[in-house]
Amino acid sequence: MPSGCLRRATPVNSADFTFNGEKRAMRFGERIRELRLKKGWRLRDLAERVGVGHTHLSRIENKRLNYGEYPSVSVIHRLAEALDADEDELLLLSKRIPEAVKQRVLERPDAFRMFAGCDDATLDKLLNEIGPSQSRNGRAAR
Repeated sequence: MPSGCLRRATPVNSADFTFNGEKRAMRFGERIRELRLKKGWRLRDLAERVGVGHTHLSRIENKRLNYGEYPSVSVIHRLAEALDADEDELLLLSKRIPEAVKQRVLERPDAFRMFAGCDDATLDKLLNEIGPSQSRNGRAAR
């Protein structure tokens, strides 16, 4: 393991997909649409379950929101519940930090500052090393 990690790591989202033969990170709205379609639901079906208008949900899926319209944490929570999705994944795709991650960063800033400087290869090695100690929900045991 290198003693010092590179300062510029390329972020990778947990949900990737292939488009025209090219792999790219999935965006929040695209992930919501994918999950909705897997359930066989129309926009109106999901909107009703989440308690938002179907036009708002359409704008979320198509990334056509005006400034300040991005879904709140509570809407993301309801989307995750309705879609049986990983709430942390949806929060991260919406560029929000899940509360448990924030708390852990505050508890161990020294470790997270070091991780932030690692390149992807080093982070992959670390993840492989700690992988067996992961709990069922993907969070490391403390």
